[in-house]
Amino acid sequence: MVVASCSHESHKKHGKDRHGVQRFRCLLCSKTFVEAAPKPLGDMRIEMADAVLALNLLLEGMSIRAVERVTGLHRDTLCDLILVVGANCQRLLETKVRNVQAKDVQADEIWSFVGMKERQRISGRFTGDEGHSWTFIAIDRETKLILAHQVGQRDNMTCNKFLRKLNDATVGRFQISTDGLASYTLSIPFEFRGWVDFGQLIKNYGGGSSTGRYSPARLTSATKKAVFGDPDPARICTSHIERLNLTLRMNVRRFTRLTNAHSKSLKHHSAMQAIFFAYYNFCRKHETIKKTPAMAAGLTGHQWTLKVLIEAAASA
Repeated sequence: MVVASCSHESHKKHGKDRHGVQRFRCLLCSKTFVEAAPKPLGDMRIEMADAVLALNLLLEGMSIRAVERVTGLHRDTLCDLILVVGANCQRLLETKVRNVQAKDVQADEIWSFVGMKERQRISGRFTGDEGHSWTFIAIDRETKLILAHQVGQRDNMTCNKFLRKLNDATVGRFQISTDGLASYTLSIPFEFRGWVDFGQLIKNYGGGSSTGRYSPARLTSATKKAVFGDPDPARICTSHIERLNLTLRMNVRRFTRLTNAHSKSLKHHSAMQAIFFAYYNFCRKHETIKKTPAMAAGLTGHQWTLKVLIEAAASA
């Protein structure tokens, strides 16, 4: 970000000051100025230490009001913090997770809701962002790196946006495994052409739960299906992405079922997910590979702290 001391837009580099900060010189009036450092928290008037503590608690599964009681920060301030850092983290993911040489990718969708369940939205004739919300996620099986995600509905439009992000994040040929969602069957061959080997794990369930209202239906069979290219049947699997879904539900309170901590607005819901995915990639050491996914993928050489993530995201 360049902050000029004049109203002209034409300028060029003009050396550096004694602290190594880039200087610029206006081509019209010859005034000089320096490149302003980005503010990690924007215009928010809270200390970095308080922001780091609050986000750490949110990333460990605490609700907004619980974090408010622990930190003393008002819930509105916490919500604003999520929006600011979330927007920066989304930009960081889109610029940093690029040219990844993936070999085995798994993709899945996870359900949540904003404001109310879909049935209530329909019966109340709400026309906003309330109701079902689905997040498409792709993870590399070996490095555990989250390659792409997209928040939306479980439809072709959201799936296509997600696959475009995945295509932008990867290079080379790889195998991709998904569930039996029809949108994948139609869109993956179109988006990736001949650059992927595509297989689906199609699960069949019984007629419903026999143990309770919120218990999952009984799995009756699972079939591996080669859809496109030449996928290895032994590697057609969605276990790793489903384990990531569990981690997401355990660490982001908005995804926890049977609570009132669900998201009340879609923009906060999306922002918190961007923070979690950036934190998962760069800050959270994975217990299986003993390093962060970004380190395993060669995107960085060390484990980031949350403070470093916030600062790096602001500069992305």
